[in-house]
Amino acid sequence: MNLYFLRHASAGTRRPNPVIDVRRPLDKEGKQQCILLGSYLNSLKVQFDLIVSSPLKRAQQTASFVGTEVGYEAEILITEALSPGATLRQFEDFLLRLEEPEEGQPELENVLVVGHNPNLAAFLGAICSTGKTSLRMRKGALARVDMTRRPGTLHWLVDPRILRGVYGKVTKRSRRKTSRK
Repeated sequence: MNLYFLRHASAGTRRPNPVIDVRRPLDKEGKQQCILLGSYLNSLKVQFDLIVSSPLKRAQQTASFVGTEVGYEAEILITEALSPGATLRQFEDFLLRLEEPEEGQPELENVLVVGHNPNLAAFLGAICSTGKTSLRMRKGALARVDMTRRPGTLHWLVDPRILRGVYGKVTKRSRRKTSRK
């Protein structure tokens, strides 16, 4: 199973009141990040068998926008194992349930999980190493981990700034402008 870790896209400034912060939506930049991520995944021809999200609005919106961009039509699974307060143990228990499908259900090949820092980066570090490792994930960062063996193998980690730069280069014309005088 390939596990894709996605930190939710930009959602503006954190609110001091946690009850209000839970409902904080993506901002304009966050929506653009989702489109870039979807385009990137489409260029890699990635199709998800399952998309899983934290219950917070910004993570659900990120999962939904990226899912729409890549043509994911099934329901997005919401789990507390990806919420900001989730523990590594909760996340590992959730992964075990994914790796052992119910009878009659096909094995999952590609799964996208959408969550928050700092725990998402810690989960990524924990499944890719035998020691305590943490990786930095900016908002909108995406990582692919091959979970065939434990510890998992990190294949790549893409920052949204890299995608923005690559997209900008690809969309520009390759030929120089010439004037017709």
